[in-house]
Amino acid sequence: MTVNLLSRISLFSDLPLTELDQLVAALDVKEMKDREILFREGDLGEHFYIVIKGELEILMAEGQMEELLLNVMREGEHFGEMSLILPGGIRTATVRARGAATLLSMSRAQFLELTTKHPQLSTAMVRVLSQRLDATNTQTFRDLTEKNKQLQTAYDELKAAQALLIEKERLERELQVAADIQFSILPDELPTVAEFDFGARILPARQVGGDFYDIFLISENRVGVLIGDVADKGIPSAIFMARAHALIMAEADTGMSAGEVMQLVNRHITRLQKTTQFVTVLYGILDLETHEFNYARAGHEPPLILNPDGTVERIPHNPGMALGLWDNVTLDERTVTLQPGSTFLLFTDGMTDCRDTHGEPFGLERIKKTLSGLSNMNGQLACDHLLETLVNYQDGSKQDDDVTLVAIHALK
Repeated sequence: MTVNLLSRISLFSDLPLTELDQLVAALDVKEMKDREILFREGDLGEHFYIVIKGELEILMAEGQMEELLLNVMREGEHFGEMSLILPGGIRTATVRARGAATLLSMSRAQFLELTTKHPQLSTAMVRVLSQRLDATNTQTFRDLTEKNKQLQTAYDELKAAQALLIEKERLERELQVAADIQFSILPDELPTVAEFDFGARILPARQVGGDFYDIFLISENRVGVLIGDVADKGIPSAIFMARAHALIMAEADTGMSAGEVMQLVNRHITRLQKTTQFVTVLYGILDLETHEFNYARAGHEPPLILNPDGTVERIPHNPGMALGLWDNVTLDERTVTLQPGSTFLLFTDGMTDCRDTHGEPFGLERIKKTLSGLSNMNGQLACDHLLETLVNYQDGSKQDDDVTLVAIHALK
C-alpha cells in the first residue's frame, strides 16, 4: 500500500514500481503521538518527510499567542524539500502531529543518490518548490487580509494610539521573520580553494529586500558564482528572490553551462510566475584549473575587473534581458580569464544609485576609482572597503535600494 501511495505523489510518479519498492525499504518509518513535535522553527533541516497516515500541522510561532496554522499535511503529502537542496538550511516553521501519525523519512544523502539514478526528480523537485512558494504567498496574503479585519474590529474598541502600537509591533515581528528567512538563504561561509579567494557583502535598503548572492562548489574544480537583484523591495520581492535562488541552485549542478542554466530557469519562472516581477542575474562558473570564468548576464550590471597593475576595466558587454518577463530571453554570455593578482567585481545597481545628502549618486566612476586602490586586498577586504566607502559617501542619507557586492580574487 505504501508503494501505491508513493506512486500517486507527483515527485515520485515517474519512478518504476521496482524502484519504489527499494525506496520504501530504504526509508525510515517514524511513528508520532498526538501533539508531538517533529521539528521546530530554527532547527537544522536534514530530512524530507512523506505522510503515510494521519495529519500534521504546519505552524508559525507555535505555543505563543500569535500561533499561526499555515497548513495541514495529510496522507500522501510531503514536506521538507528545502532541506534536501540547501545544506545547513534552517526550518522556517514548526511541524506538530494532529493525532497519531506515521511518516516516511528521507535524508539528503538518500535523495542525492536517488536523483543521480533518476535526474528527472530534480525537475520534479523544482516544480514542487515553486508550487509551495505560490501557495505560501497566497496563504500569507489571505492571513494578512484576515488579520486586517480583526484589527479593524479592535480599532473600534480601543483608542487609536493603542491599535497603531499593536499593529506596528505585529508587522515588525513578521518583517523580522521574513528577514531571518531571507538571510538564511545566503551562504554562511564562502568556499576555500587554492589560487582564489572570495568576498561578498549585502546591505538591504529595508528589513527585507530583493538582492541575493551565492558562491558554491559545483565540483572539485568548478565554483558557481551568483548575484541577483529582484525588481522592487519588501516581502513580495523577498519571496520572489527565494524562488529565483532555489531554481538556480537546483539547476546549477546539472553540468550545464551558465547560459543553459539561465535559459532553463527563465522558462521555469515565466511558466510559474503570476505577477510582473522580474530579476536581473549574473551567474558564472569559475574553472579553478584554467582560471576561466564563464558567465551569463541577464540584464544585470556589467562586472568590473581590477587588473594586477591597478587599472580597472568594465567588461565589454552586449544587451541582456532580465529573467521572468519573456519566454525567450537574450543573454550576454562571456568568458574572462582571471590573471594572478586580479579581482573580478560583481555588484547590483544599488551601489551606483545610492546618493549623498545633496542627491548626487555614487556612480560607476567612483566605484572604479575606489576599486583601483584595492589591488593588494583579498576579495573580502575589497568588498568591505567598497561598502565602507559607500556608507561614508551617503553620510546618513536615505538608502533607496539594496546594495550587494561579490568579488573573485585570483591569488598571485
